Amino acid sequence: MADGQVVIITGASSGVGLWAARALAERGWQVVMACRDLDRAARAADATGIDPERRRLMALDLADLDDVRRFAAAFDVPGARLDALVLNAAVYMPRLAAPLRSAQGYELSVATNYLGHFLLARLLLPLLGRAPAPRLVTLGTVTANSAEFGGRIPIPAPADLGDLSGFEAGFQAPVAMIDGKPFRPGKAYKDSKLACMIMSREFHRRHHAETGIVFSTLYPGCVADTPLFRHAPPAFRSIFPWFQKNVTGGYVAQPLAGERVADVVADPGFAASGVHWSWGNRQVAGRAAFSQPLSARGTDEARNRRLWDLTEKLVGLGAPKRIEITA
Repeated sequence: MADGQVVIITGASSGVGLWAARALAERGWQVVMACRDLDRAARAADATGIDPERRRLMALDLADLDDVRRFAAAFDVPGARLDALVLNAAVYMPRLAAPLRSAQGYELSVATNYLGHFLLARLLLPLLGRAPAPRLVTLGTVTANSAEFGGRIPIPAPADLGDLSGFEAGFQAPVAMIDGKPFRPGKAYKDSKLACMIMSREFHRRHHAETGIVFSTLYPGCVADTPLFRHAPPAFRSIFPWFQKNVTGGYVAQPLAGERVADVVADPGFAASGVHWSWGNRQVAGRAAFSQPLSARGTDEARNRRLWDLTEKLVGLGAPKRIEITA
């Protein structure tokens, strides 16, 4: 691979992650596409025009914590460089009648979207902290932030981690929700994304001053035709993009969403840590990104600390040692 800044993007074989990989490669970055299906990722990278000299494909199954450890060990070898980590991958399975389980027995959407990303970020934090201007960027969503209208829509229910009793109980069957309540697949997705946004704020609180890493989340707009919705009903997949384009005005095409992720990764204007970046629910031509406040469900400091502690136990980590940031 050519010299240059290095970024890992999870879930880079389709959707926003794929287009973010292209945008960063075109800016001269070396892009590590961390994906479950490498053949699919290679085909997607070719079709999207990502320069083979600017990309590296590595297998990663975020739902399997053992595989997350394998990936981190394979990447973090002597001489490795990491300037940015983009936590993008997500699964959304709104039609499930019963929860699917990860290799460790956890509900699959929370395991993939949140627990796997938490472990990956923790394992790579020392390497990332040695970069000159490191950033850890996490994809959030408006549906997980009840401070915005899109986060208050009660279908199936707003994101709410409750008292964390599901995590307190060990998050094994029959428990399938972070709040310990009955399984609701759409809410499980929203909860996982809220947990990711809280995770980023906790990383900032715990590690920004020590490492200089910029921790941020973003909502690039409603990418209504992304493959994230492939498990949704066919009627939804047809109507939802039309609705976002013609009624709400929130629609954002995948290439533009990818450019916005790349901006948050690489642009000096996004160097503030602890920020959730947004371009708004209704898209306006030429609008600059702004810092979007999170709801009380995402900023309860005592609960956020407890979520972090419980997550450490679920992924098999203890408290990290002081991170060494010298070369």
